[in-house]
Amino acid sequence: MAAQVIAVNISEEKGMQKIEVAAVALRENYGIVGDAHAGDWHRQVSLLAEESVDKMRQLGLELAPGAFAENITTRGVDLVSLPVGTKFELGAALLEVTQIGKECHQHCAIYHQAGDCVMPKEGIFAKVLRGGKVESGSYFRVV
Repeated sequence: MAAQVIAVNISEEKGMQKIEVAAVALRENYGIVGDAHAGDWHRQVSLLAEESVDKMRQLGLELAPGAFAENITTRGVDLVSLPVGTKFELGAALLEVTQIGKECHQHCAIYHQAGDCVMPKEGIFAKVLRGGKVESGSYFRVV
């Protein structure tokens, strides 16, 4: 199976689970239009592999896309193996990996339920180099 986007997710406030939407518009040097994390900084877009979410589902949790506050949920790509600086396309958009994982200052609800959370270890962050529309089914391709 080719690497692809399986869900796109946004939230209007930081610190909230994201809601799956049909499509998003990525804007160069900004991020996802309508998402709380968009702006002129290095973590414009967050990505998490569905394979990582599946690890938490195996602990008995029912999790929808966006549960870990990821903007883009992928399948078929080992995101954490992509080094910082890797450029990749999501459909027509071009992004660059800026950070692997993150420090979790406050444990989220999922951590309290399961005793663990995958986003700090397996999520990645990127900035938008070229904007475009991204939706479920868009391809993911390292360039």
